Order: sequence, then C-alpha cells, then structure tokens
Amino acid sequence: MKRVYFLCTGNSCRSQMAEGYAKKFFHDKAEIQSAGVEQHGLNPRAVKVMAEDGVDISHQQSKLIDPDYFATADLIVTLCGDARDRCPAIPSQAKAIHWPLVDPAKATGTDEEQLAVFRQVRDEIKRRVQNLRQEVIG
Repeated sequence: MKRVYFLCTGNSCRSQMAEGYAKKFFHDKAEIQSAGVEQHGLNPRAVKVMAEDGVDISHQQSKLIDPDYFATADLIVTLCGDARDRCPAIPSQAKAIHWPLVDPAKATGTDEEQLAVFRQVRDEIKRRVQNLRQEVIG
C-alpha cells in the first residue's frame, strides 16, 4: 500500500482538505496523512466548506511533519511554496509533487467572500486529488 503525505505550512487548510479528499477517493487503498512545517490548528472554514461537499474533516488534527512517516512516504505533495522550501530533503524512494495553491486562510473581506476563496481552493484540491488517484492506486 502506498503512503501519501500532503504538506503545507500550518496543516490547517490545504493539506487537511487534500487528506480528506484522498481518504474519500482512494478508498483505503493508500495510507494518507497530512502535516505542516508548523502547527496552526484546524481551520473552521476548511471544515465548513469540506462538509458542504460531503467530506467530514472535523476529526482531523493539525500536526507537524512526522520524520518516520516522511522517510517512508511514496508520494509527498506540497501545497504551498513555504512547505516545499522548508520541508526536509525528499527521501530517494519518494516522488515529490508541488501544487502552488493560494492560502485561503489569508483571504480577506466579508465572511462570505472568505468562504468563496476557501471553496475555490477546495475545488482545485478536489480536482487535483481526483487526477492523482490513478497514479496512487492504479
């Protein structure tokens, strides 16, 4: 079973959404985790927009990179430049992919305008995870 690691800065939004979709689309045919180079806590707007699409990430927690899981991952996906630049050297057995996604936590404006940014990022992550499915589980 392949091990997939989604990484972003604070493990609060993007990597959490990617983990949620991967667990849904890969159907227990891959081990999925997410983490950050920092711990910012799970963003409630990420939980809200994922629930709108039928994916419950409310039980997930913001975590720091686990060196053991990182060292044995088959695929490492960074979802922001900060994580790509600050994560440890990619292990030789792992494939690395970078998705340069906007940080929805930095959205400004009304609550609805901020949620709109979260939804746009969510939809982009969903599309990318669906495209990744064939590569990960065949």
